[in-house]
Amino acid sequence: MTGQPVIEQIRSRLQGAFAPSELEILDEGHKHAGHAGEGKGHFHVRIVSIAFTGQLPIKRHRMIYAALDDLMDQGIHALSIDAKDK
Repeated sequence: MTGQPVIEQIRSRLQGAFAPSELEILDEGHKHAGHAGEGKGHFHVRIVSIAFTGQLPIKRHRMIYAALDDLMDQGIHALSIDAKDK
């Protein structure tokens, strides 16, 4: 993991992989205070990309997890995803 904040690493990877027309990344750690790691690393991604056209939701999620692969154990503890094709 670089010195770049996790949220910016997520943004960079998703922009590079999917060229989204919309991308919103929220740090939801405050909703998970008291959980393991005191809520650190909890994020919500809302992404719209033509790359998801014709893909089932589970496939869209897998595509996102693949793009964020090594971050899943090094900065991302939990990730909720809303991935649309338009």
